[in-house]
Amino acid sequence: MKNIENQYQLALDYIYSFVDYSRTHQDNLAPENFDLSRMRDFVAALGNPQDDFKSIHIAGSKGKGSTAAFCATALQEAGYKVGLYTSPHLKDFEERIQINRQPIPRANLVDLVEEIKPHVAAIPRLTTFEIMTGLGFLHFSRQRVDVAVVEVGLGGRLDATNVLTPCVAVITALYLDHTSILGDTLEEIAAEKAGIIKSGVPVVLAPQKENASRVVSAAAHRKAAPLTRVGVEYVYAPESVSLAGQTFRISESSPNPPQKTTVLKIKLLGAFQVENAATAYAALKVAEAQGLAITEEAIKKGFAKTGWGARFEVVRKDPPVIIDAAHNPAAILKLRQAIEEFFAEKPMVVVFGISADKQLEGMFSELLPHTAYLICTQATHPRAMDADELWAAAGPFDVPGEAVPNVGDALWRALDVAGKESLVLVTGSLFAAASARIAWREKFGEG
Repeated sequence: MKNIENQYQLALDYIYSFVDYSRTHQDNLAPENFDLSRMRDFVAALGNPQDDFKSIHIAGSKGKGSTAAFCATALQEAGYKVGLYTSPHLKDFEERIQINRQPIPRANLVDLVEEIKPHVAAIPRLTTFEIMTGLGFLHFSRQRVDVAVVEVGLGGRLDATNVLTPCVAVITALYLDHTSILGDTLEEIAAEKAGIIKSGVPVVLAPQKENASRVVSAAAHRKAAPLTRVGVEYVYAPESVSLAGQTFRISESSPNPPQKTTVLKIKLLGAFQVENAATAYAALKVAEAQGLAITEEAIKKGFAKTGWGARFEVVRKDPPVIIDAAHNPAAILKLRQAIEEFFAEKPMVVVFGISADKQLEGMFSELLPHTAYLICTQATHPRAMDADELWAAAGPFDVPGEAVPNVGDALWRALDVAGKESLVLVTGSLFAAASARIAWREKFGEG
């Protein structure tokens, strides 16, 4: 066992020895650093493993991980062997590559890394994410998965995952994010995300602002890709909500009603998770029409079981402690609305850490007027904004608080400040949320 752990660490060292644009500073996040040609060469050298299984391909600014989790769990309930490829991880690298929601065994990862080394050496300028994506596809192929649910890493058009030809492409909620790479307007970002659309392959689109919807619709039309819009072709409405979960009803709209309505229950909280689940439902129904058979019962059971960490995750209810990776102003707004729904009377002590390339002023404008005490922190990540700089940037909002660089220490300080009357919210980057989640679980268990 110790030998495997050593080999595993060496395998990770090898993977991370390549350029990793998710871990570099903003100066390196330039469009010219993203190019599908080398990824196509890489998967060709591996035998094009991405062609050995059906797939659902999911892009978006927010909600793509939760949507992927809903799809994967439901497909597993339907009896399929299901791959799930997501990023980044919350604790351990192998979380990124799962089969039936179980991470790739470390021994398998070690063997695959050794196998791909000659191919990597033959292709100049491969990146860490491209290598990870090839590893994921190769693992799914070797383990003979029936279907894989694959989350885009960044953007869509030039993302390493875009060598797939899926049975359905999905685009979740779109916001301004990663503007240095994807564009300065929502239309430009929508065009990049719509780059996952393939000729004739159906597309499912989550509810969007009109300008984003128009861009995706035009891209689908150009590719003769049938478009299903959640909120139009599939209509949904919430039914009930509590800290134990929420229910909603969904049906396919039709010129010949009445249509059958399905009532679904999910554990994930927040109105945005109903939107994600509705998008996943539509994706599964479209995939079913493409030959991926799945029953309503499997969808119901799968959705009810689906968990997804650091997304409005209430790790303690009384007094409340919430961890949520809201990393842009729109996501912060939705998070705040969810908190107001459940904890309207609670003052809010916020632990906040963010990557340096994010829309800080917009996030602060949504969050700080509702914050009783702010603790700025910094994940151990190269792109993380310095905690003291973050605290200085909060100055104009005149919120009491402090900078505590270590995320775990910041969380414990927040608990002290909050006492029994306030709630603690950890938010900002996924890296800060993940660090807090690890610290919490190491001290208190699963939560």
